[in-house]
Amino acid sequence: MSYSIDLEGRVALVTGASSGLGAQFAKTLSRAGACVVLAGRRVERLKTLRNEIEAAGGSAHVVTLDVTDLDSIKSAVAHAETEVGTLDILINNSGVSTTQKLTDVSTDDYDFVMDTNVRGAFFVAQEVGKRMLARAKGAAPGTFTGGRIVNIASMAGLRVLSQIGVYSMSKAAVIHMTRAMALEWGKFGINVNAICPGYIDTEINHHHWETEQGKKLVELLPRKRVGQPQDLDTALMMLCANESHFINGAVLQADDGFGV
Repeated sequence: MSYSIDLEGRVALVTGASSGLGAQFAKTLSRAGACVVLAGRRVERLKTLRNEIEAAGGSAHVVTLDVTDLDSIKSAVAHAETEVGTLDILINNSGVSTTQKLTDVSTDDYDFVMDTNVRGAFFVAQEVGKRMLARAKGAAPGTFTGGRIVNIASMAGLRVLSQIGVYSMSKAAVIHMTRAMALEWGKFGINVNAICPGYIDTEINHHHWETEQGKKLVELLPRKRVGQPQDLDTALMMLCANESHFINGAVLQADDGFGV
């Protein structure tokens, strides 16, 4: 017996959609029938992705979003709902990192990571969550009450890794944020969950796996391999599905066993 997840009629906002995991998430949601709103700062890349999705028969729209700017967040969410209707799904994906010892972290390094990964993720989810809550309470129109919020954390939020301590701290905060939102918003049909990816090969880190340090790291992984963005498709679709109403506050490790 086959089983398919149908997101026809749903609108999904994907932050950090210009490359890597964000772009893959957007394409996956589109293939399932969702109208996707591509959000990020690199607008030309978002437009290229929109063209790719539309060429495949999907529906996509572009909004400019800087998650470190509260006005930008509010404007992007409002613009998205004006263009395509109420948001049913949020993929809270924007994230950055630095690599250094904790003793070398400057205030600029710290703020760079925390402003995007924690503050930005929180206020994006808050802005979308407020609108979902208003619909659930009957204070705003919408055909679908409730919603799905998927925060993209990291296995580094569960297992501290050397040289990326501040990043690990930020993703641990995202995990706790997920649980707090799930607790407060779950009664209104808004399910908030997190995915914790392991090492995934993207354009940002692709060159690293061919270096001596990268090869040593791969040898330490349980199955001595790095994941591909599409390896997260199943986890994403499960958490976004209309049928996933009983999954709330989950922190799903998708790391090929690295956290075991």
